[in-house]
Amino acid sequence: MRKWLPLVAICTGTFMLLIDVTIVNVALPDMATDLDTSFGQLQWVVDVYALALAALVLGAGSLADLYGRRRLYLIGLGLFALASLACGLAPGAELLIGARAVQGIGAAAMLATTIALINTSYEGRDRGTAFGVWGAVVGAAAAMGPILGGALTELDWRWIFYVNLPISVFGVVLTLIAVEEARQPGAPRPDVPGIVLFTLGAGGIVFGLVRAAADGWGAPVAWGPLAAGVLVLAAWVRVERSRRAPMLDVRLFANRSFTGIMLGALLLNGAAFAHNLYISLWLQSVLGLSPLQGGLVFIPLSAFSFTVAAFAGRYLQTLPPRFVVGGGLIVIGVAALLMALIQADSSWRVLVPGLAVLGIGVGVANPTLASAALAAVPRERSGMASGAVNTARQLGFALGVAVLGSVFTAQAAGVLRDGDAADPEATAAALTAGQTGQLVDAAPAADRAGLADLLGSAYASGLREAFLVSGGAGIVGGLLVLWLVRAAAPSQGGPRAAAPEPAPAR
Repeated sequence: MRKWLPLVAICTGTFMLLIDVTIVNVALPDMATDLDTSFGQLQWVVDVYALALAALVLGAGSLADLYGRRRLYLIGLGLFALASLACGLAPGAELLIGARAVQGIGAAAMLATTIALINTSYEGRDRGTAFGVWGAVVGAAAAMGPILGGALTELDWRWIFYVNLPISVFGVVLTLIAVEEARQPGAPRPDVPGIVLFTLGAGGIVFGLVRAAADGWGAPVAWGPLAAGVLVLAAWVRVERSRRAPMLDVRLFANRSFTGIMLGALLLNGAAFAHNLYISLWLQSVLGLSPLQGGLVFIPLSAFSFTVAAFAGRYLQTLPPRFVVGGGLIVIGVAALLMALIQADSSWRVLVPGLAVLGIGVGVANPTLASAALAAVPRERSGMASGAVNTARQLGFALGVAVLGSVFTAQAAGVLRDGDAADPEATAAALTAGQTGQLVDAAPAADRAGLADLLGSAYASGLREAFLVSGGAGIVGGLLVLWLVRAAAPSQGGPRAAAPEPAPAR
């Protein structure tokens, strides 16, 4: 039993950092009321964590190779715990967003080291078992976030952060006891220019998308950061091509299979999870469910994703990745289209079939992404490919939340405008910040029933539009994967051959 203690330590941190991507969703209405936040601030509470995680995980891998993987994992755990405490104590939205960014930095340090630590802790059949368990934990974490978040928010929304403290202490103690230190001899220095440029470019694009949801696409505060972000990312590509040890070797994208898997990873998290933020707000602020009740609505997603990943994962790993990832993405797209059947008078039950199908798609595609990326590149680039998948996943989620926010508010404002609501743009922004009850209470008593119906119709319309966009993204992503991804060359190894020996996660 002792031989599995390193896996328990590694999976503890992995589960905690990934569940924090989605655990905040159910708590957002309570946060909005307690901290008096805007819709843009709510988006940043979710997005800044995913953005920091996406931008820094590759660079953190280089630091781990150079200074020690266990050491960086422990530093990440400690930083994550301190940031979680700061999130729980935050008196306002600005400090909460800043603490969430620091949380993302700690999470990147942990995520960058997990595969390498498993690789050095196990050999042979045990290594394969360890990677299988770790993959199931990864698949379950994102789906279980809303359920655990709902239960903790019943106490107080701050407990979704406080709960990380004892778990972090457990993880630190177990890591010190059970996990051995490992370094990569001759590891290169971190690519600081690449990390900085990628962070600024991705951050500019996400910031512009968030501002577009609040101020419209015509506002300079929206398209200015978007344009700047694209230019900075172009500069990042140029810099990465010229460096001897880049954060990400962009020449890998000349391989159509690698490009297809990266697009699949980017679109999967955006299509599967980005709309959950808006579902949670609808369930609580429009339907009046409690946080726990709202979290329990996501049980079909959690149950099916975990069951499929756990019991079909080994079989799916033997199939061509293009069919597994591509097919899973198409199922995710179909699931979103099923949820687009929502109407103004719908109850939470309208989401159940779509959430169940979504869980199947996530359980099929998600565990195979990493091994598919490893199979698409030479063995000496397998660690970089693994890090790139994690980057694409989290960046896809951050971009998805921002894009769907813009789609949601534009559609809701249109319905409010047609219903002759006063200041439809401002009303839509308040609606999407979970302030439905406040809007109704502030209206004259004679107008409250009509306003409540109009707000419910606007929210359902915005959510339906978000589902349609998510459905299109999932189906298009699946078709792109089916078209681009090819079987791995024999010299590169299949998923099973590549996974046990990842190179440095730069």
